[in-house]
Amino acid sequence: MNFESISQIEKLGFKGFKTIATLSQDPSLIPAECGVYFVIVPKIDLRPNFLLKGSGGYHKGKEPNVDLITLNSKWVDNSYIVYIGKAGGDNIKATLRSRLKQYFSFGAGKPMGHYGGRLIWQLQNSQELIVCWKTCSNPRAEEISYLQEYRNIHSKLPFANLML
Repeated sequence: MNFESISQIEKLGFKGFKTIATLSQDPSLIPAECGVYFVIVPKIDLRPNFLLKGSGGYHKGKEPNVDLITLNSKWVDNSYIVYIGKAGGDNIKATLRSRLKQYFSFGAGKPMGHYGGRLIWQLQNSQELIVCWKTCSNPRAEEISYLQEYRNIHSKLPFANLML
């Protein structure tokens, strides 16, 4: 599996490739089906500017921000993918649209139940990140497969994935 170029990600069946800003304004562009999604940087050589306090909301009163040492240690050089997520499956009614809307609302400072991937909101230009998705019938299995493959290539998980 190769997802280290936009064209390779497209060959895996991913669609969308819209910025967070665009999708936040028009979530109807996102399918109302279950699936997996990637959050990717527009340029692979992008060196991030981290924020001490990101735009993420507080879920159940938990602090969403981490320190700069943690952010730097989590960053993966030479990778487009900064987060891999899923929506729906296993009796979970979430769709890509509902899950990503929740994610974007969390990133806008609302106390939403999308605490995973929260490090994205400590990137200075998070609204310029690109989201792509792939519909599938077993999102959790697909997510695990992509996360394991990513870890095999980079020896760690994508920047904003905190656990497998």
